[in-house]
Amino acid sequence: MIRVLLVDDQPLIRSGFRALLDLEDDIEVVAEASDGREALALARAHRPDIALVDIRMPVVDGIETTRRIAADPELAGVHVVILTNYGMDEYVLDALRAGAAGFLVKDVLPEDFLHAVRVAARGDALLAPSITRRLIHRCLAQPAPAVAGPALTGLTGREREAVVLVARGLSNDEIAGRMVISPLTAKTHVNRAMTKLGVRDRAQLVVLAYESGLVTPNGA
Repeated sequence: MIRVLLVDDQPLIRSGFRALLDLEDDIEVVAEASDGREALALARAHRPDIALVDIRMPVVDGIETTRRIAADPELAGVHVVILTNYGMDEYVLDALRAGAAGFLVKDVLPEDFLHAVRVAARGDALLAPSITRRLIHRCLAQPAPAVAGPALTGLTGREREAVVLVARGLSNDEIAGRMVISPLTAKTHVNRAMTKLGVRDRAQLVVLAYESGLVTPNGA
């Protein structure tokens, strides 16, 4: 059972997402919050697998909520998925840097929304329907401040190749096909790279890959 915390200051939006999730046998909405401070308390109380968090909220916004969840060792199993609108692209990279596992636009198709929740719960891939891939690409194309991080030189050649493919939005199965290896081996390469680089999840791995220059927005 995938346990979900809904966080949005608009009751109508929360009720819409809840109605959709409640129809699924393998998903349970364990709590709802209207701001980030309430979300943090509920996350600690319920330990959900997924926190669907609106990026703009009163009291504590979505980015700060994400940052606090990611920094809390007791909430290490909570994957934050940011909910955003098309007009808010500039916030996406900040959310990924803060520790978000991915993001969804609010007018996503129901089937894509449910698929994204399940993918995020597995921790298997960055949430990347075609529109969100373009949004990530556009955000990462903007100049960003240099970040301190471990050197990529510690990765093996295959691990570096896997990181590049993760940064391009591929799932483990797609990486396996591209590298001509099994999905389990692909997942192992990705997990070892994450451990060596000290990143929390695949979303942060994508940010590091771009900001280190391993991958560039023009695809080089």
